[in-house]
Amino acid sequence: MSSTGGETSKMNSFVKKVKMGKRVEKMMKDKSGTTTGQEIADDDPNKTPEPYTCTGIFEADFTEFCRRNHLKDNEIPAVVIRPKPPGIQPPPDAKSKDSKDSKDASKDPTPDESPDTGSQEDPPPKTYVTKEKYAYFRPVIQVEMENDEKPITVTEIYIRGWKIDLLMVGIFKQCWPTIEKLSVVNLWNVNLSEAVIKEFASFLPQCPNLKTLAIDGTICVEESWALLIGEESLLTSLSLRNNGITDKGAAMIGKALSTVKTCNKNLISLNLSGNKISDIGATSIAQGLRMNRALLSLSLANNNVSNEGAKRLAEVLSRFPLTHEEVVERRKLLSEKGSPDRGLVKSPPPSRRGDNRPGSVRSSSHMDKTDKKRDKSSKKKDGKKDKDDATKGGSKKDDKWKKGGSRTSVVPPTSQPISNADTMTKTKGKKTSSKDKRLPESDSPEMVEAINPLLEQVENMDNQLWIPGNRCMINLNLSRNNITEIGMKSLLLAVQYQITLLNLTPSPALKGILRMSLNGNAVKKTDETFMKLQEVLLTRDPYYKPPEKGEDNQSLAG
Repeated sequence: MSSTGGETSKMNSFVKKVKMGKRVEKMMKDKSGTTTGQEIADDDPNKTPEPYTCTGIFEADFTEFCRRNHLKDNEIPAVVIRPKPPGIQPPPDAKSKDSKDSKDASKDPTPDESPDTGSQEDPPPKTYVTKEKYAYFRPVIQVEMENDEKPITVTEIYIRGWKIDLLMVGIFKQCWPTIEKLSVVNLWNVNLSEAVIKEFASFLPQCPNLKTLAIDGTICVEESWALLIGEESLLTSLSLRNNGITDKGAAMIGKALSTVKTCNKNLISLNLSGNKISDIGATSIAQGLRMNRALLSLSLANNNVSNEGAKRLAEVLSRFPLTHEEVVERRKLLSEKGSPDRGLVKSPPPSRRGDNRPGSVRSSSHMDKTDKKRDKSSKKKDGKKDKDDATKGGSKKDDKWKKGGSRTSVVPPTSQPISNADTMTKTKGKKTSSKDKRLPESDSPEMVEAINPLLEQVENMDNQLWIPGNRCMINLNLSRNNITEIGMKSLLLAVQYQITLLNLTPSPALKGILRMSLNGNAVKKTDETFMKLQEVLLTRDPYYKPPEKGEDNQSLAG
């Protein structure tokens, strides 16, 4: 009986184990089913991801947007810190080295044996970094930061040697505007299309501190580079070197610089060196410089510019006649400038005047009706006299700026400062002189701004209106072109004309050309015109230091 009881107990335990195993398997199946369902739900491409808020950290934001655009991890360009050349270590001090050797000799009087040079290995050089095979050719984004420990302080972005398509520029559109300190973007050999350039031009103005853009070594068939310097552009420096820009692209860039009615007011430096711009393209750029008074530096080095292009540039730098369209626009500006002045002095309607009576004189019928009306009319006259004094003060101020010779203008006095002066006189009950009213206007720096070139003083010669040329540009690079002695003469006359205007004005605001690079052209360095132009430009160079008197005396004595 005992043996049968033991067998039955063993059988019962075996059955329990079998049942427990089936339960465990069932639970594991349920868990695996739920996990696979979650994975399927996560991998569902039709599922809309949750909205992502940029953190301002470029690496994190860029990686997240790449993943949301279904890029694999091995397809996402890495964001790395831009390598820097190693710093030069100062040479060891000879005195400290001698003192160290003397101390060592005093400690150990026995002479040291010559060291075994073969046993010591030279340390590896630190001027380069080794990488894995083909890692150099993988797309990366190099960044520079103010503080390498704080990834939110990205200031510069560099991209080298890989194509930027619409997908990638769309990711940049979401990331870059949130980088507060981003100021420089440098792209090289990135193969942009017109659609990509349009996308860049649409969001670059949204980057608050981005002022410098360089796109070099990149060919665009449409040559739509002018979109980057539109009216909404905030760029101050643009480099388009070695992009194969022809006269077609130069014409669009010239129109973007300025037309009769539009002008780029932010771009300061434009580098177009190493392209295929000929005289036609140089003429288009010169046309854009007629009404532009913001560009300070222009480089057309290593192009195909010859004498005709140099003449057109020299004409813009000296003086030029206005076209019919520019004359019409000048008349419109003059009429708009005069309308606020006329609006300051209100006159009665024409129906209440006499035939030959000026607007400021009232008729005797109005003066003889009642004493109250006499008082009112006298008050109105006093108010008009104050306004006339204010307007006269503004005209004197304008004359003062003209006599000063600076090509800046004071904005015509608006009704706001004059109305403030009138309210002051009404509250105090006293009249203030025009001199007192001009003080707040002269103290406010907002009233001074650059004058429109069409409003400068003109000269009437041969039934044409001539205005002074562009004297805002201070640096012009025309090196390595095809300019001969004829073009050099035109440039020399332009520089001499600017110097003459500079000497006629006691305190000029615009200095004109200070540096002009002309080396490598089709002219000998011993040419008389070339040597004279170099001599004139040498004294105008801001880095030029005249020789001291002692050196002159020694050279004469020698």
